[in-house]
Amino acid sequence: MNAHTSSPGSVVELFAGVGGFRLGLEGLPSDPAHRERWEVCWSNQWEPSTKSQAASDCYVHRFGDDGHVCEDVAAYLDWAIDGDEVAVSDESKVPVPEQVDLLVGGFPCQDYSVAKPLSQATGIAGKKGVLWWEINRFLEWKLPRYVLLENVDRLLKSPSTQRGRDFAVMLSCFYRLGYSVQWRVVNAADYGFPQRRRRVFLLAERGDPVDLDEATADRIIAQRGTLARALPVTGAPSPLVRRELSSEPFDVSETFGLGDPRSVWENAGVMSGGVVFTGAVEADYDGPRQNLGDVLEPDERIPEQFFIPEARVDEWRYLKGAKREPRVDRRTGHKYFYSEGGLAFPEPLDRPSRTILTGEGGTSPSRFKHVIEGDSGRLRRLVPVELERLQGFPDDWTEKCGDDRPTGDGRRAFFMGNALVVGLVKLMGDELASDVEQRRGTLL
Repeated sequence: MNAHTSSPGSVVELFAGVGGFRLGLEGLPSDPAHRERWEVCWSNQWEPSTKSQAASDCYVHRFGDDGHVCEDVAAYLDWAIDGDEVAVSDESKVPVPEQVDLLVGGFPCQDYSVAKPLSQATGIAGKKGVLWWEINRFLEWKLPRYVLLENVDRLLKSPSTQRGRDFAVMLSCFYRLGYSVQWRVVNAADYGFPQRRRRVFLLAERGDPVDLDEATADRIIAQRGTLARALPVTGAPSPLVRRELSSEPFDVSETFGLGDPRSVWENAGVMSGGVVFTGAVEADYDGPRQNLGDVLEPDERIPEQFFIPEARVDEWRYLKGAKREPRVDRRTGHKYFYSEGGLAFPEPLDRPSRTILTGEGGTSPSRFKHVIEGDSGRLRRLVPVELERLQGFPDDWTEKCGDDRPTGDGRRAFFMGNALVVGLVKLMGDELASDVEQRRGTLL
């Protein structure tokens, strides 16, 4: 692979949310190294389930609207690639730069099954509305040198009927377009961050394939690969499992994982030229660590609506507790026992928090919302600034949106539940930039 020479590298951010990838890559304008290595030149954020586009408004409030498109990405690509003049509004007709060095994005885990083989005139056709196929379409269009994606770790196991097929389809698409790929499942708390959030990160580079054997794959996964240097692991990922993939995603979709009781994909791996090696690794980190208690505000600064009324404490405790209860299916009359394990109530402050979810907002009792005992001894929910800190965003990042309008607390919680840990992106982005600048010539 040839060395990449552009610095800073031009970045396209898809499914941008409130800008977690951009913060991790660029840093704040006040940072001395702001945009020295990466610069987001085009971004897209669109929430199809709501008329209000609050996340996009917040993004624009923080970064400005230069190069930002608030439009369904599929419709935008219809216009930009196929010339469909009625696909998007005039204000969304913002051209993507000719050269894109790095494509980034976090996107939902969906069913990626392929409906048609390449031999048919329409080419690859996945299920309508599945965002992976819009990423694939963008890759076919611009062929960026690098790609960095984030998803839930369930991606490696889905669907239940063909374990690991969806991830195999993605790898096949990358292979078809000339990319080599590394991936890692990362728990942010393993690297000192104050949240136990597990996500899979996939890093791809376009260029000549590497001749992979087990020893080479072992070194890439555990030692010299970009992800291994950004997020060190201990020991060798042995035994490695070797698989070969077709460059025809339809074939992979039809056959991969049939009859397998579990997914072949472990928490780390590498693919080049259709050859894949995967194995399990463990984090190797001995630096400073943060816990939930380290991000909390004193109770004197907490609005009253975040405290749990004494009359509702038992309701919260029940929802958090372990259960084994007889229930009846209303449709069939079938009797069964419903069981679930208990969650800590209140949350321990001397360890990283559980994963924050989109439903953290609102006063109604919930099994999954965080409840802590504040310094006054009262039970309360987490306020938006504490959720921002758990994701590594600056304080009050989501407080305002658009034309300086305030953002509701529930919406701010939703933003953070959808976001990623900014510090992890910074570690990976910095290491990738070092690869580029030092002309190592390959991620592998």
